[in-house]
Amino acid sequence: MVDKIPMTPGGHSALEEELKQRQQVERPRIIQAIAEARSHGDLSENAEYHSAKEAQSLNEGRIAELEDKLSRSEVIDVTKLSGTTVMFGATVTLIDEDTEEKKIYQIVGESEADVKAGRVSITSPTARALIGKKVGDTVEVNTPGGGKSYEILKMAFQ
Repeated sequence: MVDKIPMTPGGHSALEEELKQRQQVERPRIIQAIAEARSHGDLSENAEYHSAKEAQSLNEGRIAELEDKLSRSEVIDVTKLSGTTVMFGATVTLIDEDTEEKKIYQIVGESEADVKAGRVSITSPTARALIGKKVGDTVEVNTPGGGKSYEILKMAFQ
């Protein structure tokens, strides 16, 4: 069974863009660097050649990873979602019950998570604590820095 990877349309396009960049720009550039290094003679002691071959290996590995993620992606248009419980795609406004600090997070797929930008992975402790909850609920989140308690102030699909 192939596991589907949930992602937003924005996350899907970002992966497609990276794949295109790696296939159409990086791959030819690396092949050129290998050819250039090869022309310098003895490959056994040629650092440029070994460096270019390593870059090629990393790039091809990432291309394979991107193709796999894109083939298993399940694009979910969050603007078409609705409901009163927190689920994938929801943008949740929380208040930290200790510091009264307000935080806004959107629950997204793993590959598009960026906490600084307010996007948390569906597999993160914060998202797992929020899934299935409603506005007004209090959630306990076990973070690497210790337990946190949040109250859900608002939830929207945008």
